[in-house]
Amino acid sequence: MAKDHIPADAHEQARILSEALPHMQRYDDQIIVVKYGGHAMGNEQVARDFARDIVLLEQTAINPVVVHGGGPQIGEMLEKLGIKSEFKGGLRVTDAATVEIVEMVLAGSINKQIVGFINEAGGRAVGLCGKDGNMVLAKKLTRKVADPGSNIEKAIDLGFVGEPTKIDTTVLDQILGRELIPVLAPVAAGENGGTFNINADTFAGAIAGALKAKRLLLLTDVPGVLDKSKKLIKQLSLKEARKLVADGTISGGMIPKVETCFEALEKGVEGVVIIDGKIPHAVLLELLTDHGAGTLIQR
Repeated sequence: MAKDHIPADAHEQARILSEALPHMQRYDDQIIVVKYGGHAMGNEQVARDFARDIVLLEQTAINPVVVHGGGPQIGEMLEKLGIKSEFKGGLRVTDAATVEIVEMVLAGSINKQIVGFINEAGGRAVGLCGKDGNMVLAKKLTRKVADPGSNIEKAIDLGFVGEPTKIDTTVLDQILGRELIPVLAPVAAGENGGTFNINADTFAGAIAGALKAKRLLLLTDVPGVLDKSKKLIKQLSLKEARKLVADGTISGGMIPKVETCFEALEKGVEGVVIIDGKIPHAVLLELLTDHGAGTLIQR
């Protein structure tokens, strides 16, 4: 074909692919854990685009591990079934009736939908939860909140909400590097049985730490960490991020996210990125271009 018959956008596609090469080499054979949030999953086309991006990573010899949430979907199902649920300290109080629904929605319908989209895009996804192969053991989460009237901290009972105590990567070690993509629901067994609902960010951080992942990507519904004038901060050291928590720049719902980042980094993850999951191809922008797409926190 003569050069002048090649459309301009084809040249642009080729240039973009060429520029991705050094990034592909950087992440070659590395593990990338992607936490995919409940809000980012609401739109089917966005979910299908996400699945294609994950398959593309696997095709470029990167080992992606997907951990998904599902808060909005759990809320919808509880409402349908007439089960009331409340939030304390930013976490859903999970009683015996609620934990059954949480497990059904997270390890069932949502997990299999994501697996289906990845498989339709040409990948080979395997849906699992923390119970499979004793991958994650958990204990009851204890959380304290300040009473608004007296400012005295009180312990709150969140029911079957847990935090990871032990990660066994045996099952994941068998899957990774074999052209399979694990998709994990943040449900785990207690050390004496039972079921615990674990915050998806916390679960993803624990998995990333145990796998010594190159990157942990936390897809959320905000652009990343913002400074006092609401501008995106592209990069932070662990020390700088701690300072922003201390001076109140990082506040509200962003605090538990950066705390997850701190824990993952301390366990050996090289870098954690907080990204807006609603941006088309956010994962590819972050990993395979010079631009990045959120806030990178490194040791």
